[in-house]
Amino acid sequence: MAKSKPITENPIDADKVAAQPGLLPYAHQVGGVPILPTAEGVQRSTSLNAMDFQTDLQLDQIRAQMELLADQARAIQRRKQVSAWIYSAKISFKPEVNHVYHLYQREDGEHVLSLLSPEEFGRSKRSMGEFVHSVRLLGDHTWHIER
Repeated sequence: MAKSKPITENPIDADKVAAQPGLLPYAHQVGGVPILPTAEGVQRSTSLNAMDFQTDLQLDQIRAQMELLADQARAIQRRKQVSAWIYSAKISFKPEVNHVYHLYQREDGEHVLSLLSPEEFGRSKRSMGEFVHSVRLLGDHTWHIER
């Protein structure tokens, strides 16, 4: 029988060997116990995912409601501004509720409320000034901007 040489080097590649195999998060040998997620961990993960989805959905809904309220507030501010213009404007008639009138601004900055729309002036050289809005008088004596 021939004598064999003693092994002086590890035949396993050093990159494939763990320094502390007991700390690996998985079984490191064939007979090792598999590490699987527990039912509690799966339940917790599923619940967190459902909670994230549901709260994101509710936050998106609240964000949309906030944007709608902001748009409504801007529209009310615009109506208030136009109402102030109209009530400081020159009006040569008594406005009736639910009728449409036309607001113009003259070159001197004065506003004028008229029964005539820009289209009704036709080709006439006469003009009330720069057209601002067509408005409708509402029952609460605020003005709704038609165009």
